[in-house]
Amino acid sequence: MKPHDVQGTVMKASRRDAAIAAAQFVAKHRDVEANVRRHVRLASRAADHGARMVVFPELSLTSYDLALTVSDALTPDDSRLRPLAELAHARDLILVAGAPIAVDDSLYIGAIAFRREGRPTTYLKRYPTIKEQRTFMPGPTGVTIALADDIVGLAICADVGHVEHARDAAKCGATIYAAGSLVSDDGYAADAMLLQRYAADHSMLTLLANYGAPTGGYTAAGRSAAWCDKGKLLATAPPNGDALVVARRADGEWTATGFACPE
Repeated sequence: MKPHDVQGTVMKASRRDAAIAAAQFVAKHRDVEANVRRHVRLASRAADHGARMVVFPELSLTSYDLALTVSDALTPDDSRLRPLAELAHARDLILVAGAPIAVDDSLYIGAIAFRREGRPTTYLKRYPTIKEQRTFMPGPTGVTIALADDIVGLAICADVGHVEHARDAAKCGATIYAAGSLVSDDGYAADAMLLQRYAADHSMLTLLANYGAPTGGYTAAGRSAAWCDKGKLLATAPPNGDALVVARRADGEWTATGFACPE
């Protein structure tokens, strides 16, 4: 499978109302079917709150695991992922789930974006950490996704630590920058500061979708969040558990709410 981009065009300055959600997630270790069910539950809840796009954390479909292999890789047409495609179609939703992806026998940390129409978009993490590079290859380029009047630049965790990643998304016309991540307590302040900076520097809404429980040997910080296109923190989720942060633009201004989504 080859990754592909969906490149949007820069929209007019006056944009329609919009809503997008960051999903904070508690994953079952390597249980794809259970994690798909949890994706459907949270994404449905986001759609109930008006979201047209929902972004999940890094490797959310498998849980974060540096011991993954090519045999664990997922493709958009994997039968286990069909409920995600069906939900995207039924609710007119773009659903971005974290997944290990194989290309030419190499393994990548990736994301699969399901949508109502057209084939899914795949994004391969451009800047895996040194530890991740023992297992995963760096991806070739960034990806943007058109969402009505907006363009969304996708990021995966350590991508956020490279200023050129957000800058390149902005150069492609991104008005929203959405990161699916695994951020620990030790790393949260630094990533939050960078996402706030990118929001202000590039006039983009920025989103963080984090884990709400330990995964892969890391204790996640939770506190998924949204910053408006002027850099102001709009909302955060609780530090633990499944949750949503739903950002909405009305009359040109972004607001957001963060709330727990217990089972």
